[in-house]
Amino acid sequence: MRTTIHIDDHLFAEIKGIAAETGKTLAAVIQAALRESLSRRRVSERPAIDLPLFHGTGVMPGVDLSDSASLLDLTKGDNGPA
Repeated sequence: MRTTIHIDDHLFAEIKGIAAETGKTLAAVIQAALRESLSRRRVSERPAIDLPLFHGTGVMPGVDLSDSASLLDLTKGDNGPA
């Protein structure tokens, strides 16, 4: 689609420089910048997720966070701490 827009002189000079450095057309540089800006906007518009917080005194007795096999057993209910 073809359209006409007004671009600030300093911004246009920067776009032109990027196009020359990368060997891309002005249109390609502008389109890439718009895509990136719109993508960032979509990400920032996502609603915040509330994660539950658990307060306590730390790891339960008998739990070793460096032993993945024992953690798996604990989550399955096998051999849980007494």
